[in-house]
Amino acid sequence: MGRITERRGRTLFLFLASLFCSALSEHIRYSIPEEMAKGSVVGNLAKDLGLEVRDLPARKLRVSAEREYFRVSKESGDLLVNDRIDREEICGKKPVCALEFETVAENPLNFFRITVVIEDVNDNPPRFSRNVIDLEISEIALPGATFALESPQDPDVGVNSLLQYFLSPDSHFSLLPKENPDGSKYAELVLEKTLDREKQSTYHLILTAVDGGVPVRSGTVEIGINVTDANDNWPVFSQEVYRVSLRENLPVGSSVLQVTATDQDEGNNSEITYSIRTVETLKHLFRLDAKSGEISTQGVLDFEKGEGYTIGVEAKDGGGHTAHCKIQIEILDENDNAPEVTFASVSNHIPEDSMPGTVVALIKTVDPDSGVNGEVFCRVGDNVPFKISSSTNNLYKLVTDGALDREETSEYNITIIATDKGNPPLSTSKILTLLITDVNDNPPVFLQPSYVVYVPENNPSGASISSVSATDLDLEGNGRVSYSIVNSDLEPLQLSSYVSVNSHSGHIFAQRSFDYEQIRTFELTLQAQDAGSPALNANVTVRVFIVDSNDNAPNILYPALGPDRSALFDMVPRSAEPGYLITKVVAVDADSGHNAWLAYRVLQATDPGLFSLGLRTGEVRSARALTDRDAVRHRLLVSVQDGGQPPLSATVVLHLVFADSLQEALPEMREEDPAASDSQSELQFYLVIALALISVLFLTTVMLAIALRLRRSSNPPILKCFQVDLCSNTGPNVPANYSEGTLPYSYNLCAASEVGKVEYNFLKLTGEMAPLQDLLSNDPSMVLSTSDENKKVISDLVISSHVSFFNAFFMLIFYISYLVLKIRTV
Repeated sequence: MGRITERRGRTLFLFLASLFCSALSEHIRYSIPEEMAKGSVVGNLAKDLGLEVRDLPARKLRVSAEREYFRVSKESGDLLVNDRIDREEICGKKPVCALEFETVAENPLNFFRITVVIEDVNDNPPRFSRNVIDLEISEIALPGATFALESPQDPDVGVNSLLQYFLSPDSHFSLLPKENPDGSKYAELVLEKTLDREKQSTYHLILTAVDGGVPVRSGTVEIGINVTDANDNWPVFSQEVYRVSLRENLPVGSSVLQVTATDQDEGNNSEITYSIRTVETLKHLFRLDAKSGEISTQGVLDFEKGEGYTIGVEAKDGGGHTAHCKIQIEILDENDNAPEVTFASVSNHIPEDSMPGTVVALIKTVDPDSGVNGEVFCRVGDNVPFKISSSTNNLYKLVTDGALDREETSEYNITIIATDKGNPPLSTSKILTLLITDVNDNPPVFLQPSYVVYVPENNPSGASISSVSATDLDLEGNGRVSYSIVNSDLEPLQLSSYVSVNSHSGHIFAQRSFDYEQIRTFELTLQAQDAGSPALNANVTVRVFIVDSNDNAPNILYPALGPDRSALFDMVPRSAEPGYLITKVVAVDADSGHNAWLAYRVLQATDPGLFSLGLRTGEVRSARALTDRDAVRHRLLVSVQDGGQPPLSATVVLHLVFADSLQEALPEMREEDPAASDSQSELQFYLVIALALISVLFLTTVMLAIALRLRRSSNPPILKCFQVDLCSNTGPNVPANYSEGTLPYSYNLCAASEVGKVEYNFLKLTGEMAPLQDLLSNDPSMVLSTSDENKKVISDLVISSHVSFFNAFFMLIFYISYLVLKIRTV
């Protein structure tokens, strides 16, 4: 039924739709009857908008209205009835009732204007305000006299509204249908025959009002007629219809107009009273003075609730005769309603890199006033990078109108101002809070364009020598900075052993102790990089200077020094004049600056007044001429001291001999120096100790040999293998050989475990003893047997060999000790 009604509505409003053909793509119109059940289908909105059903969850199609009479099915895209739709409640007596609202679709954000025409159904019968209408008619009333009857109210419109009246049959009365200026119908009772009170004083008629709907609905009221005594003149109004225009919001108690009726009778029959013969709702808005006929307001008039009213006024004289008139009241609209602003869809967060024209919110304005009073234009207050873009009638888009920068402004309170065109204009403002979300558009910035670091040498390894710091205006990961070394004038392997940087704090640490004498300066390039995507970075140069410390003592280059820090002898002519340059002490210091500023001083001298020393030059000069009483040989102890704190120094001993020739100077040079004598005495002391030790060891060896011989003579039967030296003979019963390369001979002594079978590889001579070795090897008779004499000879030979071996060993120790002492003395 909805689709049939929709086609009917499109036909009826074809002309109207042609006026808005430019907006047809966004304006959908449906027609439905009122009082449709909840869930009834109005139309397939998704199809009419060109949307696919599968896209509905993502597009989030929904209805935007103050009161949601409709909703959109998420499954099918149908527009469904969501609430009771009573045309009379929504539009009253308006001939065309249309509900206008918007549907909003997201992703992308857009909205569409929907108009649903509510068609009237005949769901209201005509209703009279009371059950009985009481009339008083004089018996002298002439046929043709008319009496106004109360009109029933039918909220329906068109053919469903009041159509005609029917009166129950009666020969004395008939019904005369009439029509008000606004098109509404009413009826008057017409007297067809004269009445005779004496025959019949009362009449009861039934008045039926019928509408034109399908099915037909009707309402009835009983008319009670009381025939009164003769009153032959009726009141007469000065006008049959009164018309007046009133401003809405007229103060309560304001006079509207005054109706006037006259009666030519006299006395009680000419006294007229006025009353309102209308619906109860109008009685709350207007009050009629029964005596004067003045009508005044007793309620607030509102154009938005009613654009005009028709009031029926009855004038009744004392004899019961009545007259009726109509008052047509037009309500004039005043600009008494400020526009209303609502946000149909709002994005409370927007990234700062949004392009101009990005939709932030959909805005809807409503002004209940009519004409220019209801025309609204919208604008943005303050100086913000946003503007209002008009879309359709009373619908606007809030879009970006410039670049956004979160670091400059992170939040906007956008004031939306809606103003109508009334006089004076009324406006409404509403504030929209919009947060700007961060994007990584700011690189880190170092606090200094470059850094210079001074580090004293000999610094502790692992100590922090400096720090760099960079700031990033972005938030969270976009503003989280890490540090690294990206370049240096040092070699890569050398760099890793020199410095490192903490990636989080920017502290620079020394990986080793620096030596000014090895490296004095180096340069680093540090990079600060944020954690955004893509990451942004910045570089800064750090120049590191090693500050010298006084950690090197002066080094004397000339004269050449001996082990005792003494120089060789320098010969000075006896005829040297004062200021004669004798020699020069040359020293250098590996440090720099004051730490390498050297001063030369004489610490000791055999004759302090005979020589002078340059404080800065180190030149040794004669201070005066040599006399006969002066010594020929002199000794100067010179100190070289740097300017560091604390100062370091070195000393040198100068030996000076006054002589005119080398032959004359040699005796003085050969004269024993006290220090050399001390060294010689020390050498002699160590040699005496060494000789004493060797003598003791020799006596011990002799005693050991004698004891061993006595032991051999007391126990001769069995000889075990006793190895004295290494030999090349090998066998199953022969132990490993023993050799001594320091002696001129070697021998092996091997004894079998059996007494009768002992074999000796006796002597293996070397050097001068080699012929004897050949003799023994060629003559078998030289092999000893195991007799007692042979055993004794062998035993003596073994003992003799031991003694000779130990003597040679101790002489070698003595010789080595002498060499060590000699070297130490030198």
